[in-house]
Amino acid sequence: MMVQQTQPGDDLGPAPTGRLNLLLSYAGWQDTPWVDRLPMILYPMGIKSHIAASATAAQRVIQANPIHIAVVDLALPLDADGSQVEEAGTRILNLLARLASPPPTIVIKRKKTAREDTREMSAALRSGAFAIVDRPHAQPEIESLLEVLRKCMNRHYQNRWPGASSQ
Repeated sequence: MMVQQTQPGDDLGPAPTGRLNLLLSYAGWQDTPWVDRLPMILYPMGIKSHIAASATAAQRVIQANPIHIAVVDLALPLDADGSQVEEAGTRILNLLARLASPPPTIVIKRKKTAREDTREMSAALRSGAFAIVDRPHAQPEIESLLEVLRKCMNRHYQNRWPGASSQ
């Protein structure tokens, strides 16, 4: 499986004017992960997805682009090459929270024990997470994630792209 670092814009047709930058971090193992399907759904709506398969890649994306919404997988490895197996999703949450303009975050939780689950959810909420969801596997779960993204856009940006001029 190969996960791209950023969304290919050239092969998806003409882009709508104005872009909302979405960080999608993914620490999965599926052959056809949800993170590969989302950019094609969101791109025609003016959302550019930046996919990161490691905390190191996510940090590079955050440094190079203004991030308007972030989807952070708590199981994100530190490095994509596997040399660092430490899960570093909370590092990305902390990095995003320290930005001058922290973006709303949607946290993808890991399957852990109830105690670890509670501790991670509390930490995510303390860092300002907008929502915490299970990792999407099937189409209904992807649709649920899309609904959470829609609610996030509505709450934080009143359904307008950040920086877009009002008409």
